[in-house]
Amino acid sequence: MIRLFKVKEKQRELAENANGGAPTKKQSPGELRLHKDISELNLPKSCAITFPNGKDNLMNFEVSIRPDEGYYFGGTFLFSFQVSPVYPHEAPKVKCKTKVYHPNIDLEGNVCLNILREDWKPVLNINTIIYGLYHLFTEPNYEDPLNHEAAVVLRDNPKMFESNVRRAMSGGLAMYDQHNNEFLDKLVELHEQDVAIEAANLTFSRSRLKSLYNGV
Repeated sequence: MIRLFKVKEKQRELAENANGGAPTKKQSPGELRLHKDISELNLPKSCAITFPNGKDNLMNFEVSIRPDEGYYFGGTFLFSFQVSPVYPHEAPKVKCKTKVYHPNIDLEGNVCLNILREDWKPVLNINTIIYGLYHLFTEPNYEDPLNHEAAVVLRDNPKMFESNVRRAMSGGLAMYDQHNNEFLDKLVELHEQDVAIEAANLTFSRSRLKSLYNGV
């Protein structure tokens, strides 16, 4: 259990002393709920939360995820969270700051996670979102993609998908930006070549079996 802050009375006293005795700004309901969520975080060692602007700015923070299994094992992926004042009635805005080859994350950092969209409910919390993000790395979903090219490769050729992920994590996406599709085009081309070769081999095998059966 993460305990980031002391009891409210002590926190208010310290804040007023630091501010020359002036009353502290009243927190919005969204800030109070977020304070509770963060205080009750129960994360695995592979996930961590940081506050780049200091803990006084709860509404903007970052979460790093280091998958300990699956295609993305060994990588570290950073996400930014922007929380609305009306939270939890509106889901936080989450962006991936790490370039990643992933069917559910595009190269602009947009994340396709159902609980950040139509399945968000006020009973959900920050802990739920972080575990959902972690799950994207252990079980990427090709059925609801943002990166359609990666989804096709994952669906049709998991071994090549794994190879592409490793290549990307080794710096293969360094040349990629939102105006340059050459890298993914090349991956799709290689994938299509593999599919064509497999189809040709299958056709040859069937022809050979037919010849043997007919005594040719």
